[in-house]
Amino acid sequence: MKLLQKKFILLIILSLFIVGLIGGIVYLKNVADYKQAVKETTFDEINAADIPDGIYTGEYDVKFIYAKVEVTVENGKVVSINILEHKHERGKTAETVIDKIISEQKIDVDAISGATNSSTVIKKAVENALKGKQ
Repeated sequence: MKLLQKKFILLIILSLFIVGLIGGIVYLKNVADYKQAVKETTFDEINAADIPDGIYTGEYDVKFIYAKVEVTVENGKVVSINILEHKHERGKTAETVIDKIISEQKIDVDAISGATNSSTVIKKAVENALKGKQ
């Protein structure tokens, strides 16, 4: 009976190890995909003067980071950007990138140091809003 219990315990331990290994591999693949998506993100030049006055909503998702923004355009300028939702790992500081976008009146501004990926996602959400993409 003791031998059967030992085999059963070993089987459980081996099963847990295999499940953990598979979970770890899936997680690492997802991280690699997310990093690649951020790396491949590009920005188009958008002239706010060409955009009618209004409030535009846009979002961008790269799995681990997601942003949804509301952009207000008045008299050919971006006058405000509200972050409606921002799922991030450690990128809360990236939210200040909206101040740069408003002051420089362009989307492809310098990222916030230490929060480059979140900065990229927020900037792309702003671009998508101004391009009418959701």
